Amino acid sequence: SLLLSMGASPIMWFMIFLSLVSISVMLERALFFRSIAEDVEVIARRLSALLGAADYDGALALMRSSPSAEAAVVLAGLLDAPRGVRAAREAMAGAAALQRKRLERRLGYLGTLGSNAPFVGLFGTVVGVVMAFEELGASDGSTANAAVMGSIAEALVATAIGLAVAIPAVAAFNAFQRRIKGITYDTDALAHVLLAHLEAETHGGTR
Repeated sequence: SLLLSMGASPIMWFMIFLSLVSISVMLERALFFRSIAEDVEVIARRLSALLGAADYDGALALMRSSPSAEAAVVLAGLLDAPRGVRAAREAMAGAAALQRKRLERRLGYLGTLGSNAPFVGLFGTVVGVVMAFEELGASDGSTANAAVMGSIAEALVATAIGLAVAIPAVAAFNAFQRRIKGITYDTDALAHVLLAHLEAETHGGTR
């Protein structure tokens, strides 16, 4: 058949190509998360102080100056704050959804590759083993051992490449998901700083 005539080598090269793509995705996502990293505790304290002083222009400037996803969400709430607490809350919910989409960009590739790379490697292994049996049946006793061992070695390499591609992809996917979860928690914390001040002003009648 066509697969047996090609052997497991095309599958291995395909896996290597997928691995290179996954490495580029990992690097791009790592640089992205590094570029938006910010000390949210410091921002929360500064935001609370500005809101406590009713300095909403200062709060807007603070949020706009931050590259973080957390600040982008709270900025949406601040812009809609004059329309009331509910409007600010809904604006932040919408902004949070958009930021999550931005954070999860290209992570689906890593998850899919991590889940399926071992099976692709196993497929290459199966092809290699079938080739070994075919060569064993076609060879005489004096040449069978070398041909069979070569096919089996190729088959095992396919499995190893599949695992070598999958393990880093899964590790990176899980690490990025933990980072996104942390950003989500920080976003909620920062959003509640704004909502607490808006609620206090609403009940106090100062705004």
